Amino acid sequence: MKFSTPEGIGALILCALSIQYLRKFLDTPNRTPRWDQVLRKAWAGVGILFGIGAIFGIDDLSTGWLWAGFGAIIAYTVWLINDFKPARTLLLAVGPFMVMAFLSELMKSVVPTFREEYDDYIGSAMAFSVIWLITFIIIATRQKKALANESVEREKEAEKRREIEARKAELEALVAERTAEITQQKEELEHALAELRITQNQLVQSEKMASLGELTAGIAHEIQNPLNFVNNFSEVSVELIDELADEQQKPERDPELEAELLADLKQNLQKITHHGGRASSIVRGMLQHSRASSGQREPTDLNALADEYLRLAYHGLRAKDKTFNATFSTDLDPSLGLISLIPQDLGRVLLNLFTNAFYAVQQRQKQAGSSTSPALYQPAVRVQTRCENGQARIMVTDNGTGIPEELQTRIFQPFFTTKPTGEGTGLGLSLAYDIVTKGHNGTLQVESREGEGTTFIIKLPA
Repeated sequence: MKFSTPEGIGALILCALSIQYLRKFLDTPNRTPRWDQVLRKAWAGVGILFGIGAIFGIDDLSTGWLWAGFGAIIAYTVWLINDFKPARTLLLAVGPFMVMAFLSELMKSVVPTFREEYDDYIGSAMAFSVIWLITFIIIATRQKKALANESVEREKEAEKRREIEARKAELEALVAERTAEITQQKEELEHALAELRITQNQLVQSEKMASLGELTAGIAHEIQNPLNFVNNFSEVSVELIDELADEQQKPERDPELEAELLADLKQNLQKITHHGGRASSIVRGMLQHSRASSGQREPTDLNALADEYLRLAYHGLRAKDKTFNATFSTDLDPSLGLISLIPQDLGRVLLNLFTNAFYAVQQRQKQAGSSTSPALYQPAVRVQTRCENGQARIMVTDNGTGIPEELQTRIFQPFFTTKPTGEGTGLGLSLAYDIVTKGHNGTLQVESREGEGTTFIIKLPA
């Protein structure tokens, strides 16, 4: 085959096209950019070679040498990118064909008779090398596709990893931001809780002081009675002593009159002692109520405690409103005996319930006073104690305004009150409930009908 023949021209064109295929197959523009510039100019080299052969009529240069040169180009390209597996496979595919083409041309030039004698064997070997070439080109193509698929998968995995890393970084940023927000909220809540505790303690103290104020007002009025008796009987006793002294100065003394004066004097002193003791009892109750609870239980006369605080609550309200009048009665079970409790705490509970009861009847009295027939309503508060089934029961009943049914489940909640603003803290019944249930293992219940009255029931282990 000569360059000047159509077959030679076809070989030149086929070689040039093979170089372009090589560039595309091995991706030399990306893998070996500099060497790719040389391969891109292969068209010019082939054209120049073709022109020289046509112009000068070169007949002694066969296509075998052309294929040998093409094989050298492939070998050099594979050497440049030996890490690309399909390139090595392509070299393995082209190698036998290039070697056979080179040997065939060499034998034509050196031993032509040997070449002609064994032309059939050499042709078979060339055919085998072509089959080998096609087979390994297919294998190389599949390897390239597999590598391309692997590259795509790796890229997908890398993209997924990048997305995961980005999402992880985003989540970490969100977690850090949320943690900072939660930390700030925690600090704000702790600060608010500290302020709330301070406020709660202040309100509890305010409620205790309000209770103490009610007690003090009641005591001021209640203690006035025995003090009046003491003063009156003291004055009468002084008069009796003066009369007795005058009688003793007379020449003729009347023993019967002296005995009568002494008996009256003794009776007055007994009454002074009685009412003085009554005043001392009231003062002692006030001191017990005002001082902090020791938390120690002690045997207590529950009937006396209830009677004492009922009177003090009534007089406390009377001190605020001179026009207020109400009847209060007691039904105390004498078999109740002494109950183990904390008298200061339970005294606060009873005072709160009695004060609320008198307040309720006072409000209903005011409502009745504005109606057409105010005389039909008579305010009344009643206290009853019983010992039943191993429990001491105290019932405080009034015929006041009552509590609406929808509010009865909320009256023991802290800061909830049915009184107008400024007249209640909403802590009285809440503290009373805690004292009875937590401090004495008892129960505090309410039964009420709006417009008819209310009954509070305390049950304590007896």
